[in-house]
Amino acid sequence: MNEERRVSFRKSLESNGVVFAPLALDPLAALLAQKAGFQASYLSGGALGFQYAVSEALLTLTEIVDVARRITARCDLPLIVDGGVGFGDPVHVQRAVWEFESAGAVALELEDQVAPKRVHHHVGVEHLVDTELMCEKISAAAEARSDKNLLIIARTGANTHEGLNSAIERLNRYVDSGADLVMAFGGNDDLEAISSSVHAPLSTIASMNRQTSDRWHDVGCSLVIDAFTSQAIMISGLKKSYEDFRNGEGSGVTVDGEALHRELVELCGLNSLLDLETRTTEKHSITKRTD
Repeated sequence: MNEERRVSFRKSLESNGVVFAPLALDPLAALLAQKAGFQASYLSGGALGFQYAVSEALLTLTEIVDVARRITARCDLPLIVDGGVGFGDPVHVQRAVWEFESAGAVALELEDQVAPKRVHHHVGVEHLVDTELMCEKISAAAEARSDKNLLIIARTGANTHEGLNSAIERLNRYVDSGADLVMAFGGNDDLEAISSSVHAPLSTIASMNRQTSDRWHDVGCSLVIDAFTSQAIMISGLKKSYEDFRNGEGSGVTVDGEALHRELVELCGLNSLLDLETRTTEKHSITKRTD
């Protein structure tokens, strides 16, 4: 199954369209993305760090691997995983690749910030490693794969901190070291310049509704990851609902609980478990199940 997901994801990237991957922090979110017709989902270290209220900088390899494994165990949608700074030097990167490949990831994103990653990155203070060290980490990641369809995404922050030319130079070095895709940030002009100057498919992280699919294609992006929207909807909606309720205004949300429950049973694939119980542990108490 993992190999099939990776082949499917690679074919999507090679289709000359733009692949959009929304945030998924759990299997249910991934299943919703799959039902909506997306071609991949994305497990973000930054979003998971907020979800756990500890910062991405303090997440461990095993914590992220555990979430990835839970998602791929229940959802067939290809999962891209944010590997952050690789959890250390090239040796640590290799262990990370082993674990994420085993967990079913189709692609692993690695960035060129210092390891261990610092909490200050949340407020815009980022320190980049030198290019040579990042190349060694990318090379170690590429060598560690047993499945060559597991894609390595090399991400740089150089466009913000060192300038466009440095970003292009770094990314080309990373590709030469074994990266399959590159990731950069900026406005359309910068992304277009990077796409035309770097000899690998370009990805970025941005809100999907920033611009149309055609416009993303025009600037040269093959993969657009939205690492924000689902968490933003959850936080802003829940915050407002709680505040409204405590202010005596009601939650502002009307839910058909029974209908939602039935939908979740279907979406999460629980019907097969219900059928198994009907044939075994519940066979004497249930004569016929009605959905």
